[in-house]
Amino acid sequence: MKKRTAKQATKKTKYIFVVGGVMSGVGKGVASSSIAKILQARGLSVTALKIDPYINVDAGTMNPTEHGEVFVLKDGLETDQDMGNYERFLGTDMPAINYMTTGSVYQSVIRKERNLEYGGHNVEVVPHIPLEVISRIKHAAKKSAADVALIEIGGTVGEYQNILFLEAVRMLKTEQPEDVAVVMVSYLPVPGSIGEMKTKPTQTAARLLNSAGVFADFILARAPVPVDKKRKEKIARFCNVLPENVISAPDVDSIYDVPLRYEAEKLSSKICDLLSLRCRTTSDLSRWKRFVTSSKTGKDTVKIAVVGKYFNSGDFVLSDVYISVLEAIKYSSYKLGLKPEISYVSSLDFEDKKQLKRLKEFDGILVPGGFGTTGITGKLNVIEYARKNKIPYFGICYGMQLAVLEYAKNKLRMKDVSTAEINPDAKHLVIDIMPEQKEKIAQSDMGGTMRLGAYPAHLSTGSIVKSAYHQAEITERHRHRYEVNPAYIMKLQEGGLVFSGQSPDRRLMEAVELPREEHPFFVGVQFHPELQARPLDPHPLFTAFVKAAYEAK
Repeated sequence: MKKRTAKQATKKTKYIFVVGGVMSGVGKGVASSSIAKILQARGLSVTALKIDPYINVDAGTMNPTEHGEVFVLKDGLETDQDMGNYERFLGTDMPAINYMTTGSVYQSVIRKERNLEYGGHNVEVVPHIPLEVISRIKHAAKKSAADVALIEIGGTVGEYQNILFLEAVRMLKTEQPEDVAVVMVSYLPVPGSIGEMKTKPTQTAARLLNSAGVFADFILARAPVPVDKKRKEKIARFCNVLPENVISAPDVDSIYDVPLRYEAEKLSSKICDLLSLRCRTTSDLSRWKRFVTSSKTGKDTVKIAVVGKYFNSGDFVLSDVYISVLEAIKYSSYKLGLKPEISYVSSLDFEDKKQLKRLKEFDGILVPGGFGTTGITGKLNVIEYARKNKIPYFGICYGMQLAVLEYAKNKLRMKDVSTAEINPDAKHLVIDIMPEQKEKIAQSDMGGTMRLGAYPAHLSTGSIVKSAYHQAEITERHRHRYEVNPAYIMKLQEGGLVFSGQSPDRRLMEAVELPREEHPFFVGVQFHPELQARPLDPHPLFTAFVKAAYEAK
């Protein structure tokens, strides 16, 4: 038998699983993204996956006030917001295979059973569900040709919901013991009444993880303050890890500081040693460091109001609903040497027009995407105020549709005008569902009525959007059901509205704006540019908006 050469040998991927202990919201997504970043900086190709322990087949039907932003991938899958973190930290697009839920895994196994792919054997929760998980992970790693696949398992160890995913970790570790590492992100509280950092919750989490047959190789010790040597030694002793593999992960000013904190404790070197990875001897985080520095050195400020309906959550402000928008504003501000002051404003506050004068304090106003009728009156009032008072305005998705509606209603004085989402019985629906989508709705096929994923668009010569992109053809991601009604495009154009971005066949309106001589910056886009904004590569539309806001002040 002929021996294979080194070039012919199959590339072997290493797998790093990230699990959470003690409580949810401990920062597994940022930890996973940061580990991926520092390994990338050592010259390795890295891909990142997220496993969500929900029966939902994807994240599209999850309430954003409970689950955070729905992040849409290039190929159209609606995912958890952590997929956005992966793309932003790694600076690359993630494919749909990199995201799975309990629902999607079960759906896949059942479909295979129906197709007789198990050859008549009994199909059981164990081993077939964990084996499907492992198959998906390996497929994702192979598709990306990754040296390292980093897999974040949602939930907290000890929960019933993610036990099957931990079983997948155990099985893969048994199959390939030299190729699998486990990182547990755990929280160390410092109770105010005691004044001492407590390790017992982390010890308990480690034992729960061990009971599933999985043992942590590294523990990222999340805490309000740095973890001292004594606590590291205590965690190591009772959690069965090396003291040097207990990594202090205190609260920091910005999530973008986290990779630098990890590198300060030589985490990438320790991972490379454990998994026998061929890394560069030095880490190249120079561009990342410059970005982090720029985020802290801006002198002049720019004040941006993000007007949404999802901010109010009880007594708390839930900014995660619009996290990609907020981060995109920051990236562009840092690029321009500015310090952004972003205010989260509920559209419900502006249903009373007397409150609109509060908007005078802002340099720019952004209305992001959303669904439903809640807070619509407030948004329309805000858009009218921004248009009439020449405050730079940026509308995204619903923010564009409402800008079109506001213009038709208040500038063109059209009577009984609305969108099909607000009032489907209105005489003039300037925003409506396309005919082919109406047929699907009539058949109760709601899942097929969204335009999801990347679509091309053509930008008009001389427009604000084209000058921002510096190109005529673009591709952006979408997540919406309604479009500008073609029956009213001519009337809106004759009334002064400029449709500066259109689909290649000219049927769908992708961008709208007012001429520069009428307004310093009034732009709406049907797509979601925030989904392609990166720390090291800010989105040009956000940069144009922030620049206009700063210059307008």
